[in-house]
Amino acid sequence: MKRQHLMLLIAFCLTLTANLTWGNGLEDKVNEHTLKNGMKLLMVERHSSPTVAAWIRFKVGSVNERSNERGIAHMLEHMLFKGTRTIGTNNYAAEVPILARIEEAAQALMAEELKRDKADKKRIEELTKLLATLQAEDDKYTIPEEYAKIFAKNGGVGFNAFTTKDSTAYMINLPANKLQLWAAIQADRMLNPVLRQFYTERNVVMEERRRSYDAEPSGKLWEDFLAAAFVVHPYGQPVIGWPSDIENLSRTKAEEFLHKYYAPNNAVVAIIGDIDPRQTIALVEKYFAAIPPGTPVAPVADEEPQQVGERRTEIIGDAGEELVIGFHKPTLPNSDDYVFDVIEMLLANGKTSRLYKKLVEEQQLVTEVSTAVAPGSLYPNLFIISATPRAPHTVKEAEEAIYAELERLKNEPVTERELQRIRNNMEAAEIRSMGSNSGLAYRLTEYEATAGTWRDFFEHRQKVARVTPDDIMRVTRKYLVRENRTVGFITKREVTR
Repeated sequence: MKRQHLMLLIAFCLTLTANLTWGNGLEDKVNEHTLKNGMKLLMVERHSSPTVAAWIRFKVGSVNERSNERGIAHMLEHMLFKGTRTIGTNNYAAEVPILARIEEAAQALMAEELKRDKADKKRIEELTKLLATLQAEDDKYTIPEEYAKIFAKNGGVGFNAFTTKDSTAYMINLPANKLQLWAAIQADRMLNPVLRQFYTERNVVMEERRRSYDAEPSGKLWEDFLAAAFVVHPYGQPVIGWPSDIENLSRTKAEEFLHKYYAPNNAVVAIIGDIDPRQTIALVEKYFAAIPPGTPVAPVADEEPQQVGERRTEIIGDAGEELVIGFHKPTLPNSDDYVFDVIEMLLANGKTSRLYKKLVEEQQLVTEVSTAVAPGSLYPNLFIISATPRAPHTVKEAEEAIYAELERLKNEPVTERELQRIRNNMEAAEIRSMGSNSGLAYRLTEYEATAGTWRDFFEHRQKVARVTPDDIMRVTRKYLVRENRTVGFITKREVTR
């Protein structure tokens, strides 16, 4: 071996060993602090670079929406980039009366449109023009993307957000000496948000929906598949909302939802990087302690009934065939959830996994195959297998091949070698997820928000490592059965001449 390659290998091994050692002791490095208003602050001190990752995750997502609020959490993700009374505007006092008139016109327009066939078309036309005129007037006072400009000017990168079924998160990476700027801006955004340009942004979300779901067979398949799998629980509703949901969202409704839930007692903050925990606590207390708590997010009362027969949903579209199979399963604290983590990796984690070797390499039935647990983790969810048939093979062939592998799982004990490979892969994935400040902030806030404590992140691998071959056979026989599955697939539209 050449000396250069040998030195690189030694350096890699030393780095891996250091990461393993550091990772194993990371739990002790997490500092936890809870403000009197209920905000949970998680900190990890890392001095490898003079930067920090700062995350706020609210324990509210689309699963918490009522039927007349669907899509509102995702809409608020967009709206909280629009500013406050002092950010995003050059004259908030002038905006106030215009915003009130905009809401009055929008409410009147939505009420008229809800009359459908009996609606006054002339009245709709007048209100539409009025709303556009008022919005143009307010736009004169709006400073677009001011948050992004402020953070970019101060070295911030990765300023973004996302909404899931279970939570909503806002994140950024920035120089450690700009943490006070972040705290001042985020506290102001939590205390004084202004949902300006609401109806303009609502049109943006409608277009996002048309592009990603209505005009995209894969997106439509996923949406219809979840709606078929969950007939009662709100996990079946799309995060973005159905078209009629979005069309009837109002700023008043969004403000009520915002002020109710997007508050300190429903927030988990993670600050990871070049910090002093005591100084960070003092900083967060200074800017966030005076913000009053909101309404605690109540558990979802809806419970999905046990499925008693296979459900199938088909999308006919101008796209190649695709297949999605989902089985209902429990979530934490049910220990079977850990067994599914093993099954997921066993079936489709990398080129040595069972489904990849059988369907992709040996039989060449599909071009790709994957497994996942979705659509959320706070409530009972689905174990999902997805595959894309390789022409001229069909969805039916892929489906039958997948079921054959599941039957094998039910009747043949998994080997110790396979289990050890899964443990090794899981350990490597855990180390990678902790390697960046953002990755660690993501994991800590996710587990705190959904599992109830960030400590579950560190206990997870140990619990998965205790899964046995008998556990796998028991769980597959119990859950991966015909009467418990939902199947969705795309059929390519036939060309007519």
